[in-house]
Amino acid sequence: MKVGGTVRPPGDKSITHRALIVGALAHSRVTLRGALTALDARATAGALRRLGAEVGRLRPGTPVVVAGRRWQSPQRTLHCGNSGTTARLLLGAIAGQPIAVRLTGDASLRRRPMRRVTAPLRAMGAVIEEEAGDGLPLRIRGGRLRDFSYHTPVASAQLKTALLLAGITGGVKVTISEPIRSRDHTERLLAHLGFDLTVRGTTVTLAAPTGSWPRLRPFELDVPGDPSSAAFLVGAALLAERGELRVQGVGVNPTRTGYLEVLARMGASVERGAEGDAGGEPVADLVIRPAALRATEIAAQEIPSLIDEVPLLAVVASRAEGRTRFRSVGELRVKESDRLGLIAANLRALGVEADVEGDDLLVQGTDRPPRGGVTTAGDHRLTMAFAVLGTLAGARVELSETASAAISYPGFFEDLARIRVNA
Repeated sequence: MKVGGTVRPPGDKSITHRALIVGALAHSRVTLRGALTALDARATAGALRRLGAEVGRLRPGTPVVVAGRRWQSPQRTLHCGNSGTTARLLLGAIAGQPIAVRLTGDASLRRRPMRRVTAPLRAMGAVIEEEAGDGLPLRIRGGRLRDFSYHTPVASAQLKTALLLAGITGGVKVTISEPIRSRDHTERLLAHLGFDLTVRGTTVTLAAPTGSWPRLRPFELDVPGDPSSAAFLVGAALLAERGELRVQGVGVNPTRTGYLEVLARMGASVERGAEGDAGGEPVADLVIRPAALRATEIAAQEIPSLIDEVPLLAVVASRAEGRTRFRSVGELRVKESDRLGLIAANLRALGVEADVEGDDLLVQGTDRPPRGGVTTAGDHRLTMAFAVLGTLAGARVELSETASAAISYPGFFEDLARIRVNA
């Protein structure tokens, strides 16, 4: 396959969720340009509407306007779809408000753990009732919270964000310390909007907001292209036989670009151009050329900055010379699917040597064309990663479904076809 042309990935999923929620909390008018319009983002927008905020329709190429106001207890259960970010961030935002909400999600989301968020929120003063153990559905009644200092057992941007949102809505001081620094989109957004926030190493402190409610001036925000979505395009270009691809306007926040550092160690050719800034977030174009790749080892401390890109890195590693080891990726067992087990099983189904040892993933590279069936379990990142492997010469990769890509990248298959040049 030859690769070529220019493509822009959809808006950053993490930033879109956060900007929608902060906008829905603020008593002001917020305009988002380039926001993600995929199913996960729509789950957040729909939940916010049911809580009383005005949120415009999410349409590609159209700015989204959010008018925040005090939230109300919804008459119906809030359905978060497949989006763990929606559920966990809303739990934090609701915790400091005198409202009662029941949350649920689809079958996949109902299996994902919530106590990592609900336990510290309970310690802050929120009342949370579980209906089915550590997961959804559950009920939360927010209200008066207390100042809170917490050391998280795992590095989790969703947990950190939930506690910061609870601090904002509850009007209390919050200090969060992580073992390893996780994504910092929330810190950047809050600092950009003028909140009193300090970051020292892996510790973040939000001073108690002045007044009883966020009072933000109207603001506009340009959402960068999602680096996790861009990763699949980068992978397809690296595995091509020749050509050059430019991926425009990608967010290159250092807490999200760990996969690029890993690919560089493997011998990838990825250059940055047109660098700039969007609402406190660094952005750049990525220029990718095919390259011969070699195996590497991904250390535990690298995982928080590339956890969503492990499926893509694993399929790329299957084409690298040698054996690649991903250390301490047990968190993948509680994503939209058991990603850890499915990555290994699907690679083996395609003729690749892959194993799970404890919490480590091992992938042995090969030059044999991948051929066989892939079970995606409705997991968008597995669907897209193995679709990339299917672009190789001589490949015959049969995906169990393709619709899940719309969870984060509705136009993925169209873009993947568009960058392939028949020459």
